Amino acid sequence: MSEKTQFDSVWDALEDDPVRQENLKLRSALMITISETIKERGLKQQDAAELLHISQPRVSALLKGKIDEFRLDTLVDLAHRLGLHVSINIAA
Repeated sequence: MSEKTQFDSVWDALEDDPVRQENLKLRSALMITISETIKERGLKQQDAAELLHISQPRVSALLKGKIDEFRLDTLVDLAHRLGLHVSINIAA
């Protein structure tokens, strides 16, 4: 019987590069929070687009979790436009 490998994150399983793994984890966390905030506020995609200063198709991509379409700095900007505070903890 083969031994199964366990990962701390889906990104650890999908990506070999540890730098890319961390970037994907951060982007994923931001995308989830932004999407949840849009849904909690009951914003329609067009209203969210206007608030976030992006197009409605970009909001759609965000809500669908298309992570490769968003850079980390872009997601920080979107979170800020929603009034969210983003901070990063750095550990050795």
